Formats: sequence, structure tokens, C-alpha cells
Amino acid sequence: MYRYIMNRVLFTIPVIFAVSVLCFSLVQLAPGDPLSLVLPADATQEQIDETKARYGLDKPVVVQYGYWLVNALQGDLGESISSGRPVITEIGTAIGYSLSLAALASLMALIIGLALGLLAGYTVGSPADKVASAMAISGVSVPHYWLGIVLVVIFSVNLNWLPAMGAGSGSGGTDTLFERLRFMILPAVTLAAMPAGIVTRSVRALVADILSRDFITALYAKGLRPHQVFPHVIKNVAPAALAVIGVQMGYLMAGSILVETVFSWPGTGLLLNSAILQRDIPLLQGTVLTLALFFVVLNLLVDIVQPLLDPRISR
Repeated sequence: MYRYIMNRVLFTIPVIFAVSVLCFSLVQLAPGDPLSLVLPADATQEQIDETKARYGLDKPVVVQYGYWLVNALQGDLGESISSGRPVITEIGTAIGYSLSLAALASLMALIIGLALGLLAGYTVGSPADKVASAMAISGVSVPHYWLGIVLVVIFSVNLNWLPAMGAGSGSGGTDTLFERLRFMILPAVTLAAMPAGIVTRSVRALVADILSRDFITALYAKGLRPHQVFPHVIKNVAPAALAVIGVQMGYLMAGSILVETVFSWPGTGLLLNSAILQRDIPLLQGTVLTLALFFVVLNLLVDIVQPLLDPRISR
């Protein structure tokens, strides 16, 4: 087990390095001039050179990457061109909102996905299986932003049950837990639709396969009832379900830009959208790197937890 964990951790190091290279390179290749945000239209060449030197844009790309990587390892991601605040501060404010939203959406997706997947897996070919499969396909197929707009129209505009935008007073601390959850419900449901569909399809296939195994037949032959066999099914489904929801939570953190924009949720998705539109390179690089690292670390944690649920993986 220890060797398995060490191999996973060591394999993560070159992955993180490759991620940093891609984050820096791809942002550098994007069109547009980031200095246009801080320089007047009639800026002199001296002003341009001074501003480039301030942000390190006057050096070769390789040298820029070296400085950026060294500073990033020390927790310094630079200064936002648009706001003038440290990038780490901007990200730190936003990532808490995205983490809470992604956690709630992942919990919803896991509960719904397991329930529908188990139902479909136990009743393959039945009307219940067809309904659950149709719901799963719909969740995967429907665009997030469209679903979010529909939910806003129904529950905010027509019924006036839930707020359509924002996250409450947030740092002001005046909102109760119930009020904060009211702001989170619509974006969380929107985000949970796709992973719930993926978990449903994965669990259905796993349950159908496990129920056809010889050890399940042997358990029934020994006289065990369905509710006594059920824990054995869950034990075999859990590692794969954990892997699926772990990957999907990473996607929720990195891929929620449209949903957070629709609901004006002040998370990393909205921050990333703002950085793209304003061509704020330090903020864009820092946000992309943070989300990518979160995805890598989350997958590492899933790889470590899986053998605890199923020792066969480490062997």
C-alpha cells in the first residue's frame, strides 16, 4: 500500500510540471495586448517600456516562465493587471465560493446518480430502467447554461421561490445557512445534472455486471436475501463510483465558468471569465494553474482512497 501511494505521488510531480508549462504557454499564445488595460491610448514608448518591465513582459518567454514558476512555488502568482491586487488574493476569495458550490453539486450528483444507477442496474430492461437511463442521458446532453436559464425563469421569475443571481452578503456574515443555501440551490442543481447522469450510467453498468457474477449467485444459493446481498454490491460499486465523482468534481471546479456567469456566482469560473475578457494574463495564468492543480490533487486523493475501499487495486 505504501509503495502504491509513493508511486502515485511521484507520478504527480512531472504531471504538475507539465501542467505549469501548458498553463503559461497557452495563455501567452492568446491574442491581444494585456497592457492596453493599464496604458492610455496615447501612451509614449517610455511608458510602454516601463509598464512592460513592471510586469516582466520585456524578457524572453522562457525567462518569464522561469521567474513565474519560481514565484509560483513561493505562493506569489503576480499582480492582477485589471485590479492591481495580488492574484493569490483574488483567487483565494473566489475559490471558497467555487469549492462550496462544487461540493454541494457533487453531493447531489452522487446521491441522485447512485439512486438512479442502483434502480436501473437492479431492473435492467424494465420501465424503471428506461426512465432512469432517459434522465441520465438528458442530464449529460442538456447544455449547462441553457438549463440554468430555464431554472431561473421557472423558480426565480415565475414562482419567485429562489434568488436568481449572486451569493448573498457573503463575507458580510449576515446571511444564515438557510439563506446561503437558497442562493446555491439553482447553480448547484445546474452543475449536478451532467455528473449525475454520468454516475447513473456508470453505476448501472457496474451493478448489472456485479449481479451477473458467480459470487452473487453463490450468496443467493446460501440463502441470503436481497437486502443481505445489497451491501456486497455496494462494496464493489463504491471504488468506481468514487473515481467517477472525484473526476467530475474536478470538472465542476474547472468547468463551471458558464454556470457561474449565468448566476453571477463569485467563484473561480466568473473570475476566469473576467480574466479572459480583460486579457489579464497574470490573473488568467494563476486561475488556470490553481484549477489544474486542484484537478491533479483531487485525482491523487481518489487514487489513494480507492485502495482503502478495494485492496485489490493496490495489488
